[in-house]
Amino acid sequence: MVSKGVGLVDQFLDSLWLESGLSANTLSAYRSDLAAFETFLLKKNVPLDACARADILNYLAANVRSGSSARSSARRLSTLRRFYRYLVREGLLSVDPSADVQSPALGRPLPKAITESAVEKLLAAPDGNGPLVARDRAMLETMYASGLRVSELVALELHQVDLTTGLVRVTGKGGKERIVPLGDEAAQTIKAYLSDQRKILLGERVSAAVFVTRRGQPMSRQAFWQLIKRYAAKAGIDTRLSPHTLRHAFATHLLNHGADLRSVQMLLGHADLSTTQIYTHVARARLQSLHSEHHPRG
Repeated sequence: MVSKGVGLVDQFLDSLWLESGLSANTLSAYRSDLAAFETFLLKKNVPLDACARADILNYLAANVRSGSSARSSARRLSTLRRFYRYLVREGLLSVDPSADVQSPALGRPLPKAITESAVEKLLAAPDGNGPLVARDRAMLETMYASGLRVSELVALELHQVDLTTGLVRVTGKGGKERIVPLGDEAAQTIKAYLSDQRKILLGERVSAAVFVTRRGQPMSRQAFWQLIKRYAAKAGIDTRLSPHTLRHAFATHLLNHGADLRSVQMLLGHADLSTTQIYTHVARARLQSLHSEHHPRG
């Protein structure tokens, strides 16, 4: 007998974890999307494995009416597609109700990056002495120098950092590993923090995490976000910043100084170059500027 509802979702998520090695956060997002859709269906007494194309269309329309963006709707549809393809593949369903549902058109959002001078102000904001200042300075420098995702930064462990070679070994999305240069400035700030300041934060406690709180716990993404907002205000930066801002600035500034998209793709840990191509406008603008400056007919 085929399991229903939650059982089907659990089977699907277990399959995703085994096949793709997705993170707990990603799996949780899939579960949340499917739970929301199931709640919608239950109002019509329709189980997950008995819905029709019209049910999915009505669900997406209801999301739009409630104020959902096109991007959110597209993500939810992507979840449903993957779920129903799994059911069909496993023989739990004969027809995929999501097969002919069109994804909403998405605009291509340009990454929000700040200027190099604004980054300099932000990196200089943690001034003074003390273990928290040393940690904050090292975190900001590391994120800008390496382009790490915030989840990668806060999960960084001591064995992943090699200050002798100036390299950091990162485990990114899908468990994929990449090696990223730190640069002299970031390496020096990490070295200064690790030399004795981290020990003060830990006290008698032991942790593998590079960046820890005053309680000796690994830094959370939310705490790092608050940290960035606090230092942005201190530096007088009016632009709204997020933990992703420094990652986008890393990519944009590399391209502005001559890096190619393929190299930036490798450093960012994008599985597909198409993801990195949101930065194409930066490369194109730089080429136009170079042409205008140096070509005889520019």
